[in-house]
Amino acid sequence: MNLSDDVDTLKGVGPKTAEVLRKYGIRTVRDFFYNLPRGYENYETPTKITEMRPGKVVIKGKIDSLTSRRARRRILSVTEGVVRDNTGAVKVVWFNQSYRMKQFSPEKEYYFSGNYEFKNGRYSLISPSAAEVSEIDLNTGLNPIYVAHGKLKSHDFRRLMTCSKDKFALIPDLLPSVKPGTRKSTLFYAHFPSSLKSIKSARDYLAYEELFELILAARLNRLENEKLKAVEMPFKSTKIQEFVAKLPFKLTGAQRKAAWQIFQDMEKGRPMNRLLQGDVGSGKTMVAALAAYGAALNKRQVAILAPTAILATQHYENLAQILEPFNVRLALLTGATKKKPELKSKIQSGEIDLVIGTHALLTDDTEFEDLALVVIDEQHRFGVEQRQKLVLKSPEGLAPHLLSMTATPIPRSLQLTVFGDLDVSILDEMPRGRKPITTKILTEVETRENLYPHIRETLTHGQQVYWICKAIEDDPRTEATSVKSRTVKLQREFPQAKIEFLHGRMKPAEKDEIMEKFSKGEIDVLVSTTVVEVGVDVPNATLMIIENAESYGLAQLHQLRGRVGRGQVASYCYLITSGDTQPSRRLRELEKSSDGFYLAEVDLKLRGPGEIYGALQHGALDLRIASLSDTKLIARAQKDVLDFLQNPENMLKYEELMRGITKYQQLTTLN
Repeated sequence: MNLSDDVDTLKGVGPKTAEVLRKYGIRTVRDFFYNLPRGYENYETPTKITEMRPGKVVIKGKIDSLTSRRARRRILSVTEGVVRDNTGAVKVVWFNQSYRMKQFSPEKEYYFSGNYEFKNGRYSLISPSAAEVSEIDLNTGLNPIYVAHGKLKSHDFRRLMTCSKDKFALIPDLLPSVKPGTRKSTLFYAHFPSSLKSIKSARDYLAYEELFELILAARLNRLENEKLKAVEMPFKSTKIQEFVAKLPFKLTGAQRKAAWQIFQDMEKGRPMNRLLQGDVGSGKTMVAALAAYGAALNKRQVAILAPTAILATQHYENLAQILEPFNVRLALLTGATKKKPELKSKIQSGEIDLVIGTHALLTDDTEFEDLALVVIDEQHRFGVEQRQKLVLKSPEGLAPHLLSMTATPIPRSLQLTVFGDLDVSILDEMPRGRKPITTKILTEVETRENLYPHIRETLTHGQQVYWICKAIEDDPRTEATSVKSRTVKLQREFPQAKIEFLHGRMKPAEKDEIMEKFSKGEIDVLVSTTVVEVGVDVPNATLMIIENAESYGLAQLHQLRGRVGRGQVASYCYLITSGDTQPSRRLRELEKSSDGFYLAEVDLKLRGPGEIYGALQHGALDLRIASLSDTKLIARAQKDVLDFLQNPENMLKYEELMRGITKYQQLTTLN
């Protein structure tokens, strides 16, 4: 058996099943075996129906009286039935799972696992998982639960795994530093657990395997980068000192340290590959300005790539004020730029020292005479191919120095693994004069009494407000208020205020127009989805309101909060929770701390690496098992990777491993 074989070579996988699997990324035999359970139900000791108590329960019984109907404007399907054992009966309810109508046979017994709770006037078992008793190994009582993919539900994956049970023995080893046979036995017990201990052993190995592949990819990226050549740009100390002395503000110590690290990198004959990270407002643009001036002093060109036209324009205006007095020639290149051919001709001839732009910089007809430094702002907004396109615009045979910037603080453990091929500079100080943002948690009931007076006071002082909503349109399946509905409600409440809404489905030109009006003070309250998470500076915006705050991740909440507090006036952020449940830990952490790096570490522990990495760069990190907070396992994997690289023959010997790390190399590289 070859793990790279098509998934349709497996027993039980016909053309239709294969089509569904491929749609969800399961294309090969390897993908199939690594489609791991999201969890396990323990059916060893089911509860008798008469002894059920509110909360998570497992019961065993037969089901009948199945019905299905449409509710809430026919958008929601409700499937109901009655489960009976020899002690009593209980109603079960599933939402949007109409396939349950065909799943059960009235003669057979099933295990049901779900929450027993009070809903719509009675106690019911809500959306339980279900498994036929005859399918469960009664010696263990453990049942793997798989994520449903289209028409393929958890029980379908269990059936397919059983059909391929004999194939596990043929799975080859992958890593050099583990006992032979570990991989096949690990994957077998992940899908067919013999005990809770076997599940833990399987997860330990798979976590190690993931970390080994990730760290090896990052290390190989670094080795490849060190082979490249770049333009050496000597540090012009006298000119730089004069430049810093004439700035209208004093640099923070963190800015000085980061700038010095960048200048040292640019002096070398191999390309800089540095990530500059710092909270919103920590002064990343000023550090980029110093780097750009250093390149201009060496008569080399610089390109700054921004994700939106309005952000590129803001960078251009700010940098022009700083750099033009020092004879740096700047240009702005976006889709809306007039006389593009003339401007591109000047860039190609070297008449422009620094060009700031959007995707317009990436077109084939945008050429440079001597591009030596590329700065990418909010680098996670650009895919690997897009960044590579700009990098390839350097003189033939040379790679540009690359500085990537992000306002998403990255946990230290994530830096060591995902960004092991990068040098990292951290801006962990705020410029003087910045006032802290006061953060408060409110329930929906408290908003009218506590929040509306604050909004009136803010508007009376001529300041502006952000109001963040989860949805664009009303959806009867959720209780979240949409951007459009909230705008109407606020217009009724504050008839004198100018209120507009913004969301991701609007055309780019419409979004830019709204943001420009808001930045100019022509809009008092901007009701928006999270599209404003990364945006222009609006120092006059002093109040941020985030509705349904518990539905956002900690890092995203911190980013949204950073949209205010950018001026000299005290700013506030209100986190509105729905329902009457107690605030989650992440909301309480946000309320007490404004340290983005501390919050990033908390977020990593609460949610895992996939969510955080997904916020940093296109393409999911997709660590299914490993935790980047497991420092001992990371240290072991790092040591084993270094040992592996000591012997170049390993690259040829472990072919599958080398093929497998390609995806990580693409995700972790910035050059």
